[in-house]
Amino acid sequence: MTSIELDQLAGTWQFGPAPRDYVLSHVRAVTADRVSDDSWVVVREGRIADIRDTPVGDPRTVDGNGLLLIPGIVDIHCDSLENELMPRPNAPVPGEFALTSLEGRLVGAGITTIYHGVRFGHQGFRGGPRDIDTAQQMCDLIDATVSYRVDHRVLHRMDVLSAPGAEALTQRLATLPAGEVPPLVSHEDHTPGQGQYADPQHMINYNIHKDGMTPEAARENVARLIREGAEKDELKQANLDWLGRLAGTGEIRLAGHDPDTPEVVDGLVARHCVAAEFPTTLEAARAARRNGLQIVAGAPNLLRGHSHAGNLSARELAAEGLLDALASDYLPTALLGSAGLAARTGLVDLPTAVGWLTRGPAEAAGLTDRGDLREGLRADFALVDDSVGSWPRPVTTLFAAG
Repeated sequence: MTSIELDQLAGTWQFGPAPRDYVLSHVRAVTADRVSDDSWVVVREGRIADIRDTPVGDPRTVDGNGLLLIPGIVDIHCDSLENELMPRPNAPVPGEFALTSLEGRLVGAGITTIYHGVRFGHQGFRGGPRDIDTAQQMCDLIDATVSYRVDHRVLHRMDVLSAPGAEALTQRLATLPAGEVPPLVSHEDHTPGQGQYADPQHMINYNIHKDGMTPEAARENVARLIREGAEKDELKQANLDWLGRLAGTGEIRLAGHDPDTPEVVDGLVARHCVAAEFPTTLEAARAARRNGLQIVAGAPNLLRGHSHAGNLSARELAAEGLLDALASDYLPTALLGSAGLAARTGLVDLPTAVGWLTRGPAEAAGLTDRGDLREGLRADFALVDDSVGSWPRPVTTLFAAG
């Protein structure tokens, strides 16, 4: 692509709202089942009006010069905002600045829709204290954000062992206006010895190397969390029943975090869950597939080839056809990178890999207006350069604001 064409794209879209009507020419469009050689994409009123392989006469045409065109990436689980708000211990930055700063990186990763993880619990998953008011403050920040580049949404991460978390989530849900898509909730239990930390040693190591604990303090912390998990089983069951009732009546859209056995998946089904996030074993993933749940894996896991906690590799899920969607988890740039890796190494074809970033997560979140290059859907796009090096590079995103 020439510098003039890059300037045209950047000046028209990246630094201002996308026009409602335009034509994007000479792109290799990645649809659900093919990659075109040379396509024209017609946008009218912010929606895809036509995708064709013959020229369109329109003065509002911009030359894509052979770039890949994919739907804007939909990230349904991203925990980066917390780090952006507190980039170093005791160094908070203003909330609006933090979200704006993160948004620049999201656009640079090809993301146009994001669900920011907000934790509803009184302690972190490694046992450290958590200010429950922070959850509502983050939600207020995300709700108030108006952007012409990214659709910012909330993933409500509910710690089922937390009574304060359940109270805060109850208050949050009561304030939300009715909408076309119910709020997205993912329930989790990070008690060592099951789920993500089936081997408690992985949490001990995390406490030592990430949290700076001594080995003795890390072992004591993990033992405490195991005791608390057993002591709060009644609270856990009450919270699971409550979430299941909300999901059953359509008040929330519910996912289950880190299922590790078919029996746990049976519980997700009983609670009307729509997705199994980050299954930790093949047995759990196979049970999720049998029961029609969307299977979500971490993009960093697929990129690296293994789980940081010693659990199931996302590449194994993909090889068995047990992967529907990727989420960034803690690294937004891993989404496009992992899809590019999967296609380059022959794990799957490019349309399937792109679908993990777009169609799959949109379906899991209940977003029926995006996630595919198809007539009638939102004109949320990412233009990607795959001509240099091994890794695809997002050039710009086009976002159908409004």
